[in-house]
Parts: sequence; structure tokens; C-alpha cells
Amino acid sequence: MWENLYENLRNDSEIRELIRRGDANLGVLGYTDHSEAHTVLVAEKTAWILEEFGYDEHMQMLGKAAGFMHDIGNAINRSRHAEYGGILANEILRRYELSVEDRIEIVTCISNHDESTGGTVSAVSAALIIADKTDVRRNRVRPQDKAAFDIHDRVNYAVTEARLEIDKEKKVIILHLQIDEENCSMYEYFDIFLGRMQMCRHAGEFLGVRFKLMANGSKVL
Repeated sequence: MWENLYENLRNDSEIRELIRRGDANLGVLGYTDHSEAHTVLVAEKTAWILEEFGYDEHMQMLGKAAGFMHDIGNAINRSRHAEYGGILANEILRRYELSVEDRIEIVTCISNHDESTGGTVSAVSAALIIADKTDVRRNRVRPQDKAAFDIHDRVNYAVTEARLEIDKEKKVIILHLQIDEENCSMYEYFDIFLGRMQMCRHAGEFLGVRFKLMANGSKVL
């Protein structure tokens, strides 16, 4: 049944291996953490965003499923990993008791979560995009000497605190960041994350709210 879908997906050995291998591939290529720590966080945050905006448990389940599986395409290639992930997910989800509509919703959300090729196409998609793009944190940086950090490492390492706030009365969703500017300048942050923050802004508009970014107590977007 769909009520247990998320738990079943989390225990699916094929999905877990795709996530593990995708994260391993990205580690070799120099990317930050994309392990289950990331996918579980995105899954649960996607469901929380949908709950906050009044979507039912069924929609939240779809968000959890899409969030947990959203990066499985990295096992094939980082380039166009969203689309590869959608194709993989479509085949995997055929094993589960899902309606065609639910399966396609999950597949569509996965396939459109990357800023280079995708965009918001539904409420679940919007929640997934915001959950994914706002996962900025120090412990996403893989263990290594600081001298070896690239700009992605420096930006993530510089974020000492990240908190997502939803104010339904003011119709705003806010990402609060504390950034250690000794490790990363604000210019470097925007050089890496501007496209992702713009994607969050469009996702927020789909949900009927404004997306704001606050860094070190000041509004920057």
C-alpha cells in the first residue's frame, strides 16, 4: 500500500545501492556528500514543506518517495542525472502497488529537480526543489585537508547554520544561513548558489509564497 511506500523504498536494496554508488562516483569527481544522509533529509523536508502548505498525507508520501530517490541517476552520470534518475525510478516503481498517476508524479519530480535542465512542474516538485537546494551544511564536505577545498567545498564548509522557515501568514519561505566569511565570501556563495536560489524562488511562487534568503541576519535575496 502507498502508506508504507517510503519505508519500503528505504529498505529497497537496489535503490540503496544506486544511492551509494552515485555518492561514491561523485566523491571521486570531487562533489560534496550525496549519500543517504542527504536523500533522507531531502525526503523528510519535502514532506514537511507539503504538510506546512496543507497537502495531505498522500501528497507527502509522494514527496518523500521522490526526495529519497531524487539522486539515483548519479550512479549513471552526473550530467543529466535527474533525467537518468527518472528513468531508473520509473522501472523500480513498477514493482510497487502504485497507481500510474502516482508513479508518473514521482518520476516527473525526480526528472525536473536539477537547475540545469528542470523546473517546478507541480506542488510536490516545488517542495522537492526547495528541500534539495536548501541542503547546505558543513558536514556535506568530504573529509580532506582544507587546502584541497574547491569552491563548492568552501561554500558548504562556511555554512555553520542553515534553517528553513515557513511563515504562512506572510506567505514567505525563508532560508536562514550563518556563513563564516573567513572560509567563503558572499560573492563565492552566490557564484555557486544563485541558480539554485532562483529555482527555489520559482518553486515558492508555484506554492503561492515568496522565497527569501537571509545570510548573517541580512536579506540578500
